[in-house]
Amino acid sequence: MTPLKIATYNIHKGFSQFNRRVVLHELRERLRELDADIVFLQEVQGEHAGHVQRHTDYPVEPQYEFLADHFWAHHAYGMNAVYDEGHHGNAILSRFPIVQAVNKDVSAHRFESRGLLHCEVEVGGQRIHCLCAHFGLFARGRRAQTHALVEYVQSEISPQAPLLIAGDFNDWRNRLSRTLAAELGVQDVFDQLEGKPARSFPSRIPLFRLDRIYVRGFRVQYCDVHIGGKWKRLSDHAALSAQLARS
Repeated sequence: MTPLKIATYNIHKGFSQFNRRVVLHELRERLRELDADIVFLQEVQGEHAGHVQRHTDYPVEPQYEFLADHFWAHHAYGMNAVYDEGHHGNAILSRFPIVQAVNKDVSAHRFESRGLLHCEVEVGGQRIHCLCAHFGLFARGRRAQTHALVEYVQSEISPQAPLLIAGDFNDWRNRLSRTLAAELGVQDVFDQLEGKPARSFPSRIPLFRLDRIYVRGFRVQYCDVHIGGKWKRLSDHAALSAQLARS
């Protein structure tokens, strides 16, 4: 298998920090510049009737379709939060075929709708399991969601299968990596190369290590945090990327 480049990004529903303006067009350009083979996205707006009416530059198609365009031929969307004007959730964009997609509800309570999007992606004749996650803001909920993630992977995915788990885990206290390493045998890519997860929030001056890329069955060649320059005008999270080789 040739090297595989992946990225994860909480896109803040396509708005800049503090929701001042629509940034979807710029965001699409920045994502294309990353040239990632598989992209894990959180806070993706699947539909919002009000935004289309209020903003002339807001696309009429779902955000994951707008971002994928012709650059990523395959995509999957997991609807999590539903409200009167629309819904949002997680999405995975891929250059390679997505042969199966499942969205699992991991909401810990009715005030936060959270999901786990699982895609099987066929790369070079081999299936790679890709899970896109967005965990809650409260510690008790995150513990429940971590348990749900571990239980799901252990029951649905072979321990020998290559695995990628990426997203916004809101892991303020940096406790998640040890649990996932022990239970699932995955490692954070920045942990592997730099000894600690990346700082990714807030994107203008990253202080907290909220966003992660976990891998199993891969060797990390390099990884990056994308901040500053044109990135600082976009989401309140930083994008992360990594290039991987099969181990």
